[in-house]
Amino acid sequence: MSASSPPRAEVTEQQVQEDLVRLDAYRSQLSALVQQHQILSASRQEHLRARESLEGVDRAPNDAQLLLPLGAETFVRGSVDRTVPVLVGVGSGIVVEMDRPKVVELLAERLSRIDQAIKDLENQMTAVDDRIQILSQRLDAIARASAAGSDVGGD
Repeated sequence: MSASSPPRAEVTEQQVQEDLVRLDAYRSQLSALVQQHQILSASRQEHLRARESLEGVDRAPNDAQLLLPLGAETFVRGSVDRTVPVLVGVGSGIVVEMDRPKVVELLAERLSRIDQAIKDLENQMTAVDDRIQILSQRLDAIARASAAGSDVGGD
């Protein structure tokens, strides 16, 4: 029987090492997913602000003075001509002119796609987290069994 024990211990050692590598990979994957989630959430907030700002401009009286943000907490006073098309980025640094209703529709469509991407990402995060929990529990059980075995052998 003792001849079969060393190979079994070796397999367990190999299994533990594989599980530890897998656990580290899952944690790295989860970290990357969390970063993607943060980026998508920031993009969602930006698109939501753009839509709300455009709707707010459309509700403002014709002679209303607005503060237009330039960045770095810098603003200029101005007014908006509602008959002029809106400039909107379509990717790769390209900006096009579009009529307001089309821009509102585009922003709503983008928000919908971002929301779906966030939902899909959250599902992936849950799946990876579940794998992490299963592996962690298995490794904890192995560690407890090993500690219990060394206590019995030490007496």
